[in-house]
Amino acid sequence: MQLTKFGHSCVRIDDGDRTLVLDPGAFSDLDPALDGADAVLITHEHIDHVNADRVRAAAQADPRLRVWAPAGVAASFEDLGEQVVSVGAGESFEAAGFDVRTFGGQHALIHPLIPIVANVGYLIGGSVYHPGDSFIVPPAPVSTLLFPSVAPWSKMAEVLDFVVAVRAPKALPIHDAVVNDIYRMVLRNNMAPILERFGVTMDDFAEPVSA
Repeated sequence: MQLTKFGHSCVRIDDGDRTLVLDPGAFSDLDPALDGADAVLITHEHIDHVNADRVRAAAQADPRLRVWAPAGVAASFEDLGEQVVSVGAGESFEAAGFDVRTFGGQHALIHPLIPIVANVGYLIGGSVYHPGDSFIVPPAPVSTLLFPSVAPWSKMAEVLDFVVAVRAPKALPIHDAVVNDIYRMVLRNNMAPILERFGVTMDDFAEPVSA
């Protein structure tokens, strides 16, 4: 599987003639991300994780495209009929030929006065885990972790604890459109040496990554 990041939390997975896209949101480069995609997995409703207009346009242009999302998001695509499937935590299904398992159920707490929305984490092919906006540790082995590195609901210590807890051999930062390269360097310089002690290599998306 080849993983390509198209900004923020949007990651495209290509494996032979099948393509799956995770979280095509408003902060991402969606034209190349969605081009030729067979399936789209959406973790939750926030605009940085789903650009509804662009996903709808892609689905209307290609009737073969299928979209999986939490119930609230799926309902907003009612006009697409069977192309959209509602999914929650604790499910298993096949998307574009990839085996997918779901975990979690809700977004991480931002503030008690901000409503918590549904959030589904996806484990693709028994290998790549995208938790959306959560620190839910799946009770299953993970080879490549896509971890939310910067968010209004977290601090670096919590990010580090999450990556250590999942213990995937490879960890790739996502959810970082709101910071500059200086903070990315600070994050790497602090996290990478510690993660190495636990057998985790912190990689990046300077170019497509194999998983």
